[in-house]
Amino acid sequence: MTTVDGVLEYYGCNFFKQRLILSILSGKPIRIKNIRPAGKGLQEFEVSLIRLVDKITNGTTIEISSNGTEIYFSPGFLEGGPVQHECNVQRGIGYYLELLVAVGPFCKNPLKAVLNGVTNSSESVSVDTIKSSTLKVLKRFLIVDEGLDIMINKRGLMPLGGGEVFFKCPVKNNFKAIQVMNFGKVKRIRGIVYSCKVPSSVMNRTVEAAKGVLLNFIPDIYIYTDQNKGKSSGKSPGYGIQLTAETNNDVFYSAEGVSQTLSDTNKNPTVPEDLGISTAHKLIEEIFRGGCVDSSCQWIVTLFMALSQKDVSKYVTGMLSEYTVAMLQHLKEFFDVTFKIDYHKDDDEMDDDEEENDENSSPKVSLTCVGIGYKNTNKRIT
Repeated sequence: MTTVDGVLEYYGCNFFKQRLILSILSGKPIRIKNIRPAGKGLQEFEVSLIRLVDKITNGTTIEISSNGTEIYFSPGFLEGGPVQHECNVQRGIGYYLELLVAVGPFCKNPLKAVLNGVTNSSESVSVDTIKSSTLKVLKRFLIVDEGLDIMINKRGLMPLGGGEVFFKCPVKNNFKAIQVMNFGKVKRIRGIVYSCKVPSSVMNRTVEAAKGVLLNFIPDIYIYTDQNKGKSSGKSPGYGIQLTAETNNDVFYSAEGVSQTLSDTNKNPTVPEDLGISTAHKLIEEIFRGGCVDSSCQWIVTLFMALSQKDVSKYVTGMLSEYTVAMLQHLKEFFDVTFKIDYHKDDDEMDDDEEENDENSSPKVSLTCVGIGYKNTNKRIT
Protein backbone atom coordinates (compact mmCIF):
# COMPACT_ATOMS: atom_id res chain seq x y z
CA MET A 1 0.00 0.00 0.00
CA THR A 2 1.18 3.50 -0.86
CA THR A 3 -0.37 6.96 -0.42
CA VAL A 4 -0.40 9.40 -3.34
CA ASP A 5 -2.04 12.82 -2.90
CA GLY A 6 -4.22 11.53 -0.06
CA VAL A 7 -5.37 8.48 -2.02
CA LEU A 8 -4.53 4.99 -0.73
CA GLU A 9 -3.17 2.88 -3.59
CA TYR A 10 -3.35 -0.90 -3.66
CA TYR A 11 -2.37 -3.54 -6.17
CA GLY A 12 -4.13 -6.77 -7.12
CA CYS A 13 -7.63 -8.15 -6.70
CA ASN A 14 -7.23 -9.66 -3.22
CA PHE A 15 -9.46 -8.36 -0.41
CA PHE A 16 -11.39 -6.12 -2.79
CA LYS A 17 -14.50 -6.08 -0.58
CA GLN A 18 -12.52 -5.24 2.56
CA ARG A 19 -10.99 -2.21 0.90
CA LEU A 20 -14.39 -0.95 -0.28
CA ILE A 21 -15.89 -1.34 3.20
CA LEU A 22 -13.06 0.50 4.94
CA SER A 23 -13.01 3.22 2.30
CA ILE A 24 -16.73 3.82 2.83
CA LEU A 25 -16.45 3.92 6.63
CA SER A 26 -13.27 6.00 6.77
CA GLY A 27 -14.20 8.36 3.92
CA LYS A 28 -10.75 7.86 2.39
CA PRO A 29 -10.56 7.42 -1.40
CA ILE A 30 -8.68 4.43 -2.79
CA ARG A 31 -7.14 3.44 -6.10
CA ILE A 32 -6.57 -0.22 -6.95
CA LYS A 33 -4.19 -1.00 -9.80
CA ASN A 34 -3.26 -4.17 -11.68
CA ILE A 35 -6.44 -5.86 -10.51
CA ARG A 36 -5.93 -8.69 -12.98
CA PRO A 37 -4.02 -9.17 -16.25
CA ALA A 38 -5.21 -7.04 -19.16
CA GLY A 39 -8.27 -8.59 -20.77
CA LYS A 40 -9.66 -9.83 -17.44
CA GLY A 41 -9.74 -6.92 -15.01
CA LEU A 42 -12.74 -6.56 -12.73
CA GLN A 43 -15.04 -9.58 -12.77
CA GLU A 44 -18.81 -9.31 -13.12
CA PHE A 45 -19.44 -10.06 -9.45
CA GLU A 46 -17.06 -7.25 -8.41
CA VAL A 47 -18.80 -4.79 -10.72
CA SER A 48 -22.12 -5.90 -9.21
CA LEU A 49 -20.75 -5.20 -5.72
CA ILE A 50 -19.70 -1.71 -6.83
CA ARG A 51 -23.22 -1.07 -8.16
CA LEU A 52 -24.68 -2.14 -4.82
CA VAL A 53 -22.37 0.31 -3.03
CA ASP A 54 -23.48 3.05 -5.42
CA LYS A 55 -27.13 2.33 -4.54
CA ILE A 56 -26.66 2.63 -0.77
CA THR A 57 -24.44 5.74 -0.94
CA ASN A 58 -24.87 9.28 -2.22
CA GLY A 59 -22.09 11.29 -3.84
CA THR A 60 -19.80 8.34 -4.53
CA THR A 61 -17.31 8.74 -7.39
CA ILE A 62 -16.25 5.60 -9.28
CA GLU A 63 -13.82 5.56 -12.19
CA ILE A 64 -12.88 2.30 -13.92
CA SER A 65 -10.21 2.10 -16.61
CA SER A 66 -11.16 0.94 -20.10
CA ASN A 67 -9.60 -2.50 -19.64
CA GLY A 68 -10.98 -2.88 -16.12
CA THR A 69 -7.60 -3.34 -14.42
CA GLU A 70 -7.72 -0.10 -12.40
CA ILE A 71 -10.42 1.52 -10.28
CA TYR A 72 -10.62 4.81 -8.41
CA PHE A 73 -13.20 4.88 -5.63
CA SER A 74 -14.11 8.00 -3.63
CA PRO A 75 -16.93 7.28 -1.16
CA GLY A 76 -19.94 9.48 -0.54
CA PHE A 77 -22.11 9.27 2.56
CA LEU A 78 -24.19 6.22 3.43
CA GLU A 79 -27.80 6.90 2.48
CA GLY A 80 -29.31 3.47 3.21
CA GLY A 81 -33.09 3.15 2.95
CA PRO A 82 -34.93 0.69 0.67
CA VAL A 83 -32.66 -0.97 -1.90
CA GLN A 84 -33.23 -3.71 -4.46
CA HIS A 85 -30.28 -5.34 -6.18
CA GLU A 86 -29.78 -8.17 -8.65
CA CYS A 87 -26.61 -9.92 -7.47
CA ASN A 88 -24.32 -11.52 -10.01
CA VAL A 89 -24.58 -15.31 -9.81
CA GLN A 90 -20.79 -15.82 -9.87
CA ARG A 91 -20.97 -15.24 -6.11
CA GLY A 92 -23.64 -15.99 -3.55
CA ILE A 93 -25.80 -13.30 -1.97
CA GLY A 94 -23.70 -13.72 1.17
CA TYR A 95 -20.79 -12.02 -0.63
CA TYR A 96 -22.88 -8.86 -0.98
CA LEU A 97 -24.67 -9.26 2.34
CA GLU A 98 -21.41 -9.16 4.31
CA LEU A 99 -20.78 -5.63 3.04
CA LEU A 100 -24.28 -4.53 4.06
CA VAL A 101 -23.85 -6.01 7.55
CA ALA A 102 -20.57 -4.11 7.97
CA VAL A 103 -21.82 -0.69 6.86
CA GLY A 104 -25.58 -0.96 7.49
CA PRO A 105 -25.60 0.37 11.08
CA PHE A 106 -23.91 3.60 9.94
CA CYS A 107 -26.40 4.58 7.23
CA LYS A 108 -28.53 7.73 7.36
CA ASN A 109 -31.76 5.72 7.06
CA PRO A 110 -32.46 2.15 8.23
CA LEU A 111 -31.35 -0.24 5.53
CA LYS A 112 -34.02 -2.41 3.90
CA ALA A 113 -32.41 -4.40 1.11
CA VAL A 114 -33.90 -6.99 -1.21
CA LEU A 115 -31.18 -9.05 -2.88
CA ASN A 116 -31.80 -11.49 -5.72
CA GLY A 117 -29.41 -14.23 -6.81
CA VAL A 118 -27.75 -17.34 -5.33
CA THR A 119 -28.58 -17.85 -1.65
CA ASN A 120 -26.22 -20.82 -1.10
CA SER A 121 -22.91 -21.20 -2.89
CA SER A 122 -19.57 -22.86 -2.25
CA GLU A 123 -17.89 -19.68 -3.53
CA SER A 124 -19.02 -17.51 -0.62
CA VAL A 125 -20.60 -17.67 2.82
CA SER A 126 -24.29 -18.56 2.72
CA VAL A 127 -27.21 -16.46 3.89
CA ASP A 128 -27.97 -19.13 6.52
CA THR A 129 -24.52 -18.76 8.08
CA ILE A 130 -24.76 -14.97 8.13
CA LYS A 131 -28.14 -15.26 9.86
CA SER A 132 -27.00 -17.82 12.43
CA SER A 133 -23.49 -16.46 13.17
CA THR A 134 -22.68 -13.01 11.76
CA LEU A 135 -25.85 -11.33 13.01
CA LYS A 136 -25.18 -12.76 16.48
CA VAL A 137 -21.81 -11.00 16.44
CA LEU A 138 -23.37 -7.71 15.30
CA LYS A 139 -25.95 -7.92 18.10
CA ARG A 140 -23.15 -8.03 20.69
CA PHE A 141 -21.88 -4.63 19.54
CA LEU A 142 -25.24 -2.93 19.02
CA ILE A 143 -26.72 -1.23 22.04
CA VAL A 144 -30.22 -2.13 20.79
CA ASP A 145 -30.71 -4.82 18.16
CA GLU A 146 -34.37 -4.21 17.36
CA GLY A 147 -35.00 -4.17 13.62
CA LEU A 148 -32.11 -6.45 12.66
CA ASP A 149 -33.15 -9.49 10.63
CA ILE A 150 -32.61 -11.60 7.52
CA MET A 151 -35.43 -13.43 5.76
CA ILE A 152 -34.99 -15.94 2.94
CA ASN A 153 -38.04 -15.49 0.70
CA LYS A 154 -36.77 -17.80 -2.05
CA ARG A 155 -33.80 -20.12 -2.32
CA GLY A 156 -31.59 -20.09 -5.36
CA LEU A 157 -28.62 -22.33 -6.12
CA MET A 158 -25.82 -22.34 -8.66
CA PRO A 159 -25.59 -21.77 -11.55
CA LEU A 160 -28.75 -19.74 -12.29
CA GLY A 161 -29.81 -18.53 -8.85
CA GLY A 162 -33.35 -17.23 -8.59
CA GLY A 163 -33.28 -16.71 -4.82
CA GLU A 164 -34.47 -13.69 -2.88
CA VAL A 165 -33.33 -12.39 0.50
CA PHE A 166 -34.61 -9.49 2.58
CA PHE A 167 -32.20 -7.79 4.99
CA LYS A 168 -33.06 -5.00 7.37
CA CYS A 169 -30.65 -3.22 9.67
CA PRO A 170 -31.25 -0.44 12.22
CA VAL A 171 -29.27 2.79 12.32
CA LYS A 172 -26.95 3.32 15.29
CA ASN A 173 -24.77 6.22 16.42
CA ASN A 174 -21.93 4.04 17.68
CA PHE A 175 -20.86 0.58 18.83
CA LYS A 176 -20.22 -0.30 22.45
CA ALA A 177 -16.86 -1.64 23.53
CA ILE A 178 -17.13 -5.24 24.70
CA GLN A 179 -14.95 -7.91 26.24
CA VAL A 180 -15.80 -11.48 25.26
CA MET A 181 -13.33 -14.06 26.57
CA ASN A 182 -15.34 -17.08 27.76
CA PHE A 183 -16.67 -19.27 24.97
CA GLY A 184 -17.94 -22.13 27.12
CA LYS A 185 -18.85 -25.61 25.93
CA VAL A 186 -21.20 -26.70 23.16
CA LYS A 187 -24.67 -27.47 24.52
CA ARG A 188 -26.63 -28.10 21.33
CA ILE A 189 -26.38 -28.33 17.55
CA ARG A 190 -29.02 -27.14 15.13
CA GLY A 191 -29.08 -27.27 11.37
CA ILE A 192 -31.05 -27.09 8.18
CA VAL A 193 -30.98 -29.24 5.06
CA TYR A 194 -32.58 -27.51 2.08
CA SER A 195 -33.36 -28.71 -1.42
CA CYS A 196 -34.54 -27.17 -4.66
CA LYS A 197 -36.10 -29.28 -7.39
CA VAL A 198 -34.75 -32.59 -5.99
CA PRO A 199 -36.54 -35.46 -4.16
CA SER A 200 -37.05 -35.15 -0.40
CA SER A 201 -35.22 -38.46 0.14
CA VAL A 202 -31.97 -36.63 -0.65
CA MET A 203 -32.49 -34.38 2.38
CA ASN A 204 -33.27 -37.29 4.68
CA ARG A 205 -30.09 -39.09 3.65
CA THR A 206 -28.04 -35.95 4.29
CA VAL A 207 -29.60 -35.47 7.73
CA GLU A 208 -28.93 -39.06 8.82
CA ALA A 209 -25.31 -38.93 7.65
CA ALA A 210 -24.60 -35.69 9.53
CA LYS A 211 -26.31 -36.88 12.71
CA GLY A 212 -24.41 -40.16 12.53
CA VAL A 213 -21.18 -38.21 13.02
CA LEU A 214 -22.36 -35.58 15.51
CA LEU A 215 -24.22 -37.97 17.85
CA ASN A 216 -20.84 -39.38 18.85
CA PHE A 217 -20.20 -36.10 20.70
CA ILE A 218 -23.50 -34.59 21.87
CA PRO A 219 -27.12 -35.83 22.10
CA ASP A 220 -28.97 -32.52 21.65
CA ILE A 221 -29.07 -32.35 17.86
CA TYR A 222 -31.94 -31.27 15.65
CA ILE A 223 -31.66 -30.79 11.89
CA TYR A 224 -34.82 -29.79 10.10
CA THR A 225 -35.54 -29.96 6.38
CA ASP A 226 -36.65 -27.25 3.99
CA GLN A 227 -37.94 -28.52 0.67
CA ASN A 228 -38.57 -25.75 -1.83
CA LYS A 229 -40.95 -26.22 -4.73
CA GLY A 230 -42.27 -24.10 -7.55
CA LYS A 231 -41.35 -20.42 -7.59
CA SER A 232 -39.65 -20.59 -4.20
CA SER A 233 -37.10 -23.15 -5.44
CA GLY A 234 -35.13 -20.87 -7.74
CA LYS A 235 -33.92 -21.73 -11.21
CA SER A 236 -31.43 -24.57 -10.58
CA PRO A 237 -31.69 -27.96 -8.84
CA GLY A 238 -29.53 -28.81 -5.85
CA TYR A 239 -29.38 -29.19 -2.09
CA GLY A 240 -27.18 -28.32 0.85
CA ILE A 241 -26.76 -28.33 4.61
CA GLN A 242 -25.90 -25.72 7.23
CA LEU A 243 -25.02 -26.61 10.83
CA THR A 244 -24.65 -24.38 13.88
CA ALA A 245 -23.29 -25.31 17.30
CA GLU A 246 -24.26 -23.14 20.27
CA THR A 247 -22.32 -22.96 23.54
CA ASN A 248 -23.61 -22.17 27.02
CA ASN A 249 -22.08 -18.66 26.65
CA ASP A 250 -24.04 -17.82 23.49
CA VAL A 251 -21.15 -18.44 21.10
CA PHE A 252 -22.01 -19.90 17.70
CA TYR A 253 -19.92 -22.00 15.33
CA SER A 254 -21.15 -22.68 11.80
CA ALA A 255 -20.31 -24.99 8.91
CA GLU A 256 -22.01 -25.57 5.58
CA GLY A 257 -21.87 -27.61 2.42
CA VAL A 258 -23.57 -27.34 -0.98
CA SER A 259 -24.00 -30.05 -3.58
CA GLN A 260 -22.04 -29.88 -6.80
CA THR A 261 -24.15 -29.56 -9.92
CA LEU A 262 -23.82 -31.39 -13.20
CA SER A 263 -22.59 -28.14 -14.77
CA ASP A 264 -19.51 -28.03 -12.53
CA THR A 265 -16.56 -29.04 -14.67
CA ASN A 266 -14.15 -31.72 -13.44
CA LYS A 267 -16.44 -32.47 -10.49
CA ASN A 268 -18.72 -35.40 -9.83
CA PRO A 269 -22.26 -34.82 -8.49
CA THR A 270 -22.29 -34.88 -4.70
CA VAL A 271 -23.57 -37.94 -2.82
CA PRO A 272 -25.92 -36.89 0.04
CA GLU A 273 -24.12 -39.07 2.61
CA ASP A 274 -20.75 -37.58 1.69
CA LEU A 275 -22.08 -34.04 1.98
CA GLY A 276 -23.58 -34.68 5.40
CA ILE A 277 -20.44 -36.32 6.77
CA SER A 278 -18.04 -33.70 5.37
CA THR A 279 -20.12 -30.80 6.72
CA ALA A 280 -20.31 -32.44 10.16
CA HIS A 281 -16.53 -32.75 10.15
CA LYS A 282 -16.24 -29.06 9.20
CA LEU A 283 -18.37 -28.15 12.20
CA ILE A 284 -16.23 -30.30 14.49
CA GLU A 285 -13.15 -28.53 13.14
CA GLU A 286 -14.73 -25.13 13.91
CA ILE A 287 -15.49 -26.29 17.45
CA PHE A 288 -11.93 -27.58 17.82
CA ARG A 289 -10.61 -24.21 16.64
CA GLY A 290 -12.79 -22.64 19.32
CA GLY A 291 -12.79 -19.08 20.49
CA CYS A 292 -15.77 -16.77 20.93
CA VAL A 293 -16.45 -16.53 17.20
CA ASP A 294 -16.12 -18.88 14.25
CA SER A 295 -13.60 -18.37 11.47
CA SER A 296 -16.10 -16.84 9.02
CA CYS A 297 -16.83 -13.93 11.40
CA GLN A 298 -13.35 -13.15 12.75
CA TRP A 299 -12.76 -10.31 10.30
CA ILE A 300 -16.00 -8.50 11.15
CA VAL A 301 -15.28 -8.81 14.88
CA THR A 302 -11.98 -6.96 14.39
CA LEU A 303 -13.77 -4.28 12.35
CA PHE A 304 -16.42 -3.69 15.01
CA MET A 305 -13.80 -3.66 17.78
CA ALA A 306 -11.87 -0.94 15.96
CA LEU A 307 -15.01 1.16 15.43
CA SER A 308 -16.31 0.81 18.99
CA GLN A 309 -16.31 3.46 21.72
CA LYS A 310 -13.01 4.78 23.06
CA ASP A 311 -12.53 1.98 25.51
CA VAL A 312 -10.76 -1.36 25.61
CA SER A 313 -12.35 -4.16 23.60
CA LYS A 314 -11.14 -7.72 23.94
CA TYR A 315 -12.13 -10.83 22.04
CA VAL A 316 -10.84 -14.39 22.14
CA THR A 317 -10.78 -16.27 18.82
CA GLY A 318 -9.32 -19.38 17.31
CA MET A 319 -6.20 -19.14 15.16
CA LEU A 320 -6.57 -16.19 12.81
CA SER A 321 -7.53 -16.79 9.22
CA GLU A 322 -5.66 -15.17 6.34
CA TYR A 323 -8.67 -12.95 5.66
CA THR A 324 -8.66 -11.71 9.26
CA VAL A 325 -4.93 -10.95 9.15
CA ALA A 326 -5.55 -8.84 6.05
CA MET A 327 -8.32 -6.98 7.88
CA LEU A 328 -5.96 -6.19 10.77
CA GLN A 329 -3.46 -4.76 8.29
CA HIS A 330 -6.15 -2.69 6.55
CA LEU A 331 -7.47 -1.32 9.85
CA LYS A 332 -4.00 0.01 10.57
CA GLU A 333 -3.84 1.69 7.15
CA PHE A 334 -7.35 3.21 7.16
CA PHE A 335 -7.94 3.99 10.86
CA ASP A 336 -4.46 3.73 12.41
CA VAL A 337 -5.76 1.11 14.85
CA THR A 338 -3.26 -1.38 16.24
CA PHE A 339 -4.29 -4.63 17.91
CA LYS A 340 -2.44 -6.40 20.68
CA ILE A 341 -2.35 -10.11 19.84
CA ASP A 342 -1.52 -12.75 22.45
CA TYR A 343 -2.05 -16.44 22.95
CA HIS A 344 -4.97 -16.92 25.30
CA LYS A 345 -4.78 -19.16 28.34
CA ASP A 346 -7.00 -18.64 31.36
CA ASP A 347 -4.96 -20.29 34.09
CA ASP A 348 -7.09 -18.97 36.94
CA GLU A 349 -10.29 -20.70 35.84
CA MET A 350 -8.80 -23.85 34.35
CA ASP A 351 -9.36 -26.96 36.44
CA ASP A 352 -7.74 -30.37 35.92
CA ASP A 353 -10.37 -31.63 33.46
CA GLU A 354 -10.26 -28.45 31.40
CA GLU A 355 -6.47 -28.54 31.38
CA GLU A 356 -6.57 -32.06 29.99
CA ASN A 357 -9.07 -31.02 27.32
CA ASP A 358 -6.99 -27.96 26.49
CA GLU A 359 -4.14 -30.20 25.36
CA ASN A 360 -6.43 -31.57 22.68
CA SER A 361 -7.73 -28.20 21.47
CA SER A 362 -6.43 -25.59 19.09
CA PRO A 363 -4.46 -22.59 20.46
CA LYS A 364 -6.59 -19.51 21.12
CA VAL A 365 -5.77 -15.90 20.27
CA SER A 366 -6.62 -12.87 22.40
CA LEU A 367 -7.28 -9.69 20.40
CA THR A 368 -7.20 -6.38 22.29
CA CYS A 369 -7.60 -2.82 21.01
CA VAL A 370 -8.90 0.61 21.96
CA GLY A 371 -11.76 1.69 19.73
CA ILE A 372 -11.64 4.93 17.77
CA GLY A 373 -15.10 6.03 18.95
CA TYR A 374 -16.54 5.97 15.43
CA LYS A 375 -19.71 8.07 15.12
CA ASN A 376 -22.49 7.75 12.60
CA THR A 377 -22.14 11.17 10.97
CA ASN A 378 -24.45 10.14 8.12
CA LYS A 379 -27.41 10.02 10.52
CA ARG A 380 -27.07 13.77 11.20
CA ILE A 381 -26.96 14.79 7.55
CA THR A 382 -30.19 16.48 6.43
